[in-house]
Amino acid sequence: MGISRSSRHKRSATGAQRAYYRKKRKFELGRQPASTKLGAKRVHTVRVRGGNTKYRALRLDTGNFAWASEHVTRKTRLISVVYNASNNELVRTNTLVKGAIIQIDATPFRQWYESHYAQPISKKGAAAKTAATAEEEKKSNHLQRIIAERKQSRNAVLSFALYNSLSVSDAKIDPLLESQFSAGRLYACISSRPGQSGRGDGYILEGKELEFYVRKLRSGKQKHAHNA
Repeated sequence: MGISRSSRHKRSATGAQRAYYRKKRKFELGRQPASTKLGAKRVHTVRVRGGNTKYRALRLDTGNFAWASEHVTRKTRLISVVYNASNNELVRTNTLVKGAIIQIDATPFRQWYESHYAQPISKKGAAAKTAATAEEEKKSNHLQRIIAERKQSRNAVLSFALYNSLSVSDAKIDPLLESQFSAGRLYACISSRPGQSGRGDGYILEGKELEFYVRKLRSGKQKHAHNA
């Protein structure tokens, strides 16, 4: 018997068994799950209803991720799956599905931030930079004005939404994000469907959503430690 997406075999809301009045239909068919894993990119094409094509990702190692508060997107490396609300087995096996919380490489976003705002993204990076370069890099007046405008516009948005006292000289970021940048890994959520589109794209977690998942991860670790 093939996999079917029909709901005729399910009971009604009151618990009654529905009458079986027809066989399975081609348009109700289902297929085996892709179970996309971390690894060198491997995508198969599947011919579907209407002659259309689906892209079944079996292995993925990179994806495009958006940093919403900065309005920037970069292609980066997928490192590991850390949380999945539906099933812990998907975390253990590093299975990529929509809605999974993963860790990605922070390097592309750190490089963009430091080139865009002309300053290190974290205090740790600032100390390393001052130690490495004794003399300050020379910048034209035009470039200095552009960088100052970028910081000022960013701080205007942040002071309205998050902070009430920011100087123009500091383009600050969320402390939780800053600690992740120091570690070189960012928490992100997959928003594409790897088994349907063949892509592992998503967005970086920020604000309340990031706080929520950090709490979830900490409580999960504490629970495992208590059980052990």
